[in-house]
Amino acid sequence: MVPFNLQEYPYHSKRTAVCAKNGMVAASQPLASQAGLDMLKKGGNAVDAALAAAACLTIVEPTANGIGSDAFALVWDGRTLHGINGSGPAPMRSSAEVLQSRGMKTVPKYGWGSVTVPGAPALWAELSQKFGSLTMSEVFAPAVNYGNEGFPVSPVTAQNWKKAWNIYRTQWTGKEFLPWFETFAPGGTPPEAGSIWKSAAHAETLRSIAETHALSFYQGEIAEKISLYSEATGGLITKKDLNGYRPEWVKPLSVDYQGYEVWEMPPNTQGIITLMALNMLKGFDLNDYSYEERYHLQVEALKLAFADGLAHITQDSSMEVPVENLLSESYADERRKSIRKHAALPRPGLPAQGGTVYLAAADSKGMMVSFIQSNYMGFGSGVVVPKTGVALQNRGHAFSLNPSHVNCLKPGKKPYHTIIPGFLTQNGSAVGPFGVMGGFMQPQGHLQIVMNLLSSSLNPQAALDAPRWQWTGGKDILLEHAFSRKASKALKVRGHNTARTKEVDSFGRGQIIWKDPSSETLIGGTEPRTDGCIAAW
Repeated sequence: MVPFNLQEYPYHSKRTAVCAKNGMVAASQPLASQAGLDMLKKGGNAVDAALAAAACLTIVEPTANGIGSDAFALVWDGRTLHGINGSGPAPMRSSAEVLQSRGMKTVPKYGWGSVTVPGAPALWAELSQKFGSLTMSEVFAPAVNYGNEGFPVSPVTAQNWKKAWNIYRTQWTGKEFLPWFETFAPGGTPPEAGSIWKSAAHAETLRSIAETHALSFYQGEIAEKISLYSEATGGLITKKDLNGYRPEWVKPLSVDYQGYEVWEMPPNTQGIITLMALNMLKGFDLNDYSYEERYHLQVEALKLAFADGLAHITQDSSMEVPVENLLSESYADERRKSIRKHAALPRPGLPAQGGTVYLAAADSKGMMVSFIQSNYMGFGSGVVVPKTGVALQNRGHAFSLNPSHVNCLKPGKKPYHTIIPGFLTQNGSAVGPFGVMGGFMQPQGHLQIVMNLLSSSLNPQAALDAPRWQWTGGKDILLEHAFSRKASKALKVRGHNTARTKEVDSFGRGQIIWKDPSSETLIGGTEPRTDGCIAAW
């Protein structure tokens, strides 16, 4: 049986969990969830559903992802968990020296200097070929239709669109940014909630990707357009960079916690930060600590894990400290000794916000998918390739220009990656996918979700509804407005600098699907901080 009671609703929970038998898709936008469900009803599987939702999200939530995104996925095929890394490398013409020669002291947030090779289209094609049961054209049909016919913009997406536009119209002055305004602010303003937005060019690009299994994006007409626009406006990416890209199948990493296996993607992602923190926390008997004291333990373990992650995580082949060492029980024991009664000061970098979409899907035959894709920082680099709808990501901003830094920018190197899909198993059987999007909040969100599910026995919806904390650097903790006053006071007593906010953007947005082993019932939770929706049958 599941470790929670579906009929118990904590004070903070706003919605009940959704239960279904035949299939479920949980995404941050209702139209994307419904597109995934349509694939299940057509006889498709969870991968088809996930890809339909992912393609749809590039249209209906362009404030967080796009065709020029990176993506990662964990796929349970009914017996085994597979991981696929769809992150792209820096262009071969890019390096720390090149950017410095252009007068840059850091990798910029916006513009060509932060653009890396998009990995999402190749990952879509690879997943479809390996696991899909429908054609990519069938799976992408809802997204293509929304691009051509338009869709009513949802409230949170409209809010984020307007925030981005207000920043971009004052900061983006180069000619490379003009197509962004032509594509995403037609008529000179961003779309309002409920208004219809469409992008035929975006739809045509998705149609081409589907029909060619992404070959047009990496070797054909779209690759040519990206390369020509890069050359014309000072970019570093070339058609050769696109020609040589392939996603990578990888072995997921896990640790045992409370009788479950918690799975994350290996580096170059930050997934091991969650696993390192859980490794430290499982050495404490939580029964000896009050509910409020547990927050202190979580924060301190997370801070130590972040300090290690920011110091050591990079492209797997370049890591000087093996992943096995970071996840070893002996190292967890050593790091746990640093957790005292009062807040400490590890030496991490300063976490920042990001723009990402996460979705989960499950079918009636046992396949389950944890999927995440992102442009980073909202719309990404701000560079949109004319007449394609392709907004290129700015993942290169995670690189350093310091030659001694583990993530120093080098040609063909993949950056430290914030986006991480999660998955739970127990005794070799699938429990289900989970994820929390949002830049450096993601491992923090994963940790809190796992603790809510497994240590506090909250059902999936209650686990997502629970007020969150966010470590922002040093001893500083940002708390959601509804966070427990008693817990906030307990953190202050232990030396944490706490601040409360009504803003929810930086606390991440998650989805969960859990399978009850006794009944095979799917139990889902969706994020209350956005336009989240579960489509099920």
